[in-house]
Amino acid sequence: MIIKSTAFIKSSSNCNECPTNDIPEFAFIGRSNVGKSSLINMLTQSKKLAKISGSPGKTLLINHFLINKDWFLVDLPGYGYAKISKKEKRKIENIIIDYFTNRSNITLTFLLVDIRHNPQQIDLEFMDWLNNNNIDFKLIFTKDDKLKISENEKKATDYIEIIYKQFLIKPEFIVSSSTTKKGREKILNLIFSKI
Repeated sequence: MIIKSTAFIKSSSNCNECPTNDIPEFAFIGRSNVGKSSLINMLTQSKKLAKISGSPGKTLLINHFLINKDWFLVDLPGYGYAKISKKEKRKIENIIIDYFTNRSNITLTFLLVDIRHNPQQIDLEFMDWLNNNNIDFKLIFTKDDKLKISENEKKATDYIEIIYKQFLIKPEFIVSSSTTKKGREKILNLIFSKI
């Protein structure tokens, strides 16, 4: 897929404020500091589409970007950032739950996890929640360039085995790097196949 055009449409604090267009949406979500904004900018070949912040937990709204005038890339708030209040955490949780339970045109969800880390309970619980709510999702392992080449695939397959042992699900995954652009074509081709 070639990205011909990108446009920021709006930020919404809840599902009711989201755009009313009935076009496919591809949601991107993950823990704070997982590299979501960098990945979105790499996919769209834009340095400024998603704002990259030095401090995690800055995306507090549902951000809709119209791509090629025929699908939405949705940047959701990062979850699990320790240095925010319980009230803020609850607010983010409510935004995420509201979006996934009330938005009807979500075509596919990409859950981002940092390939360098062992599975975090918060990610595993979120995968289980997505699965239990019949929300189609794929994993994107980010920051592939931070590991040795020999470690990457093993780290990813070990991660999937842990998910399977806990929840008896084996999500499909793509290994990516915003720096080297690894995974870009696979992600975009997957999106294109669903439009």
